[in-house]
Amino acid sequence: MTHQELKGSVKIAMKNRELDKLSVLRGLMAAATNELVAKGRKPDEELSEEDVMTLIRRGARQRKDSIEQFEKGGRADLAEHEKTELTILEAFLPTQMSEEEIRPIAQTKAKEMGIIDNTKTNQLMGVLMKDLKGKADGTVVKRVVESLFQ
Repeated sequence: MTHQELKGSVKIAMKNRELDKLSVLRGLMAAATNELVAKGRKPDEELSEEDVMTLIRRGARQRKDSIEQFEKGGRADLAEHEKTELTILEAFLPTQMSEEEIRPIAQTKAKEMGIIDNTKTNQLMGVLMKDLKGKADGTVVKRVVESLFQ
């Protein structure tokens, strides 16, 4: 998703009176502006498509963390709101790979790197995350890597 597409989505959400979606998208726009300022650029400039996707991923990760915390705290009402926002954000992200899709890639990469036990799992994780950037959730990759050497 490009910065322009994000702006267009805000307009569409306003026209369709999709209040939850509008709230999430406005939050992304604010995060985009903050990112631009943090990078020393003007707030009216545009982020690259990769930077916008990073913001969306970050927002999704924050929602997942919030859901977990709210559920631990017995606040199902707040967790439901976060789940709604997470669903909206995930619609803008590419489909993430499953454990079954990641496992053969991880096994092949471990063989290539000569990793036969859990002493170098951090190196394997680093290489896999670089290769699967944007395609797989880090927690899922970590779970797969850990299961390879049990």
